[in-house]
Amino acid sequence: MPAIIEAMFSYPFLTRALIVGILISLCAALLGVSLVLKRYSMIGDGLSHVGFGALAAAAAMNAAPLYVAIPVVVLAAFLLLRISESGKIKGDSAIALISASALAIGVMIVSLSSGMNTDIYNYMFGSILSMSSGDVTLSVVLSIVVIILFAVFYNRIFAVTFDETFARATGTKAGIYNMLIALLTALTIVLGMRMMGAMLISSLIIFPALTSMRVCKRFKSVIICSAIVSALCFFTGISSSYALSTPAGASVVVANLIAFLVFAAVGAIRDAMQLRLGKG
Repeated sequence: MPAIIEAMFSYPFLTRALIVGILISLCAALLGVSLVLKRYSMIGDGLSHVGFGALAAAAAMNAAPLYVAIPVVVLAAFLLLRISESGKIKGDSAIALISASALAIGVMIVSLSSGMNTDIYNYMFGSILSMSSGDVTLSVVLSIVVIILFAVFYNRIFAVTFDETFARATGTKAGIYNMLIALLTALTIVLGMRMMGAMLISSLIIFPALTSMRVCKRFKSVIICSAIVSALCFFTGISSSYALSTPAGASVVVANLIAFLVFAAVGAIRDAMQLRLGKG
């Protein structure tokens, strides 16, 4: 294993991928806890489909992909939030409506322009080779911004996550912090799509949070555990991808799945032991 890691760091593109990937994994893990607890975890899947449509449009126009996708996905996140808050369309229905429409538009743009070329395939399933130096710089800067904003507004995010009604009653402007969560999620989704792909990026949001909740019960402990699990699973996935010549995105998802199964087993054993001690 040390030899594999040493060999990986001898390739600049893999080093860049690890740095960006771990930062994005941390962002996704932090936001994922709030999204899962608010029963809004599928927003990642919906926004990734919107991102695919935006990336397809950028490719057709020969424009910079991230600079086109970021504002489009941010606007889609705000739109999803407003539709859900209006109550006319339920949150999951709004996500399905927008994601299916965006994916269909993206496929139409691809078919009318260049067809399913390598770049579009990479956007759907991810590729660590698709990240340019400019993408890396932008991804690192925005990932750090996301982490800092989450840390600064941690208490407010905690409040609107657990009891939004009470938070509003105590004077917290819940709408603003819901928009902040949507903004940070949109940025994380777009940045992660280049590496994980539109089909797999939502796993970075959902898996670490669900994995940590099998063992941890307090919000802060779930946040910390999710961040650690997400970073370790990403590193493990990229390492196994290099060693086994498997797709990077799929390898990361499999690493997250294994972690979830291990944590679920540990949590089940602990609960069984506590129940037995309680009866005894």
